Amino acid sequence: MKKFIAEPSFWNLFPNAKIGVLTITNVNETAQLTEQEKVEIANLLEQANQIAKKYVPNDPISENPVVATWRKAYQSFPTKKGARCSIEALLKRVLHGNPVSTIAPSVDITNAISLKYAFPIGAEDMDKFDGDIKLGCQKGGEDFLPIGSDQQEPPLPNELAYYDDFGVICRCWNWRDGQRTQITDHTTSEFIAMECIEEDRYEDLAKALDELEALLCKYLKVKVITKVIIDKDNPSCNINE
Repeated sequence: MKKFIAEPSFWNLFPNAKIGVLTITNVNETAQLTEQEKVEIANLLEQANQIAKKYVPNDPISENPVVATWRKAYQSFPTKKGARCSIEALLKRVLHGNPVSTIAPSVDITNAISLKYAFPIGAEDMDKFDGDIKLGCQKGGEDFLPIGSDQQEPPLPNELAYYDDFGVICRCWNWRDGQRTQITDHTTSEFIAMECIEEDRYEDLAKALDELEALLCKYLKVKVITKVIIDKDNPSCNINE
């Protein structure tokens, strides 16, 4: 039985954080949807792009509360220069009039929820994990081959990252994913994490997690293994059957 474990080094930095965890199986990334289903998912993404405008009323983007909160959080641990929370990249497109467009059904659904609620969401191929997946500070120099690169880019000492027994899975907390566990057309089981560091948005996190589960079940017919919100008092959960 594999677990997700948020380690003490994470809670020392972010004692009030909560992480929504959703693990699913029977995933079919190449599922053939009906034309009506394709339209419905496209509409969800379009609506989410419009809703997300409320999170970035100001330019530059750093003056918006959601972005400012995450930038401050990223000052709590060593990061690669220019690293930003993944939600900032999506909101930047909305701010600049370049809405997030359709890619694939599961990605579109995840992006729609991320935009609608302004939470970073990451998805990984759970079958590629070597042992448990953990979130904690690194020693530095661990294995990490980022998506789109042919060179290792190991984490810095004390950098916060998702990792397993083989190496780092996502650098700088939720900034950049690695090739080893990226979602592909062959992925059948996924680990999905949704992070919240704003204490006044815990209810939104629960709603977002519920909605993401419902949409993935409705359109992709996935089987949910685990759905739970992790916090300092409950820092781990099982992720597979």
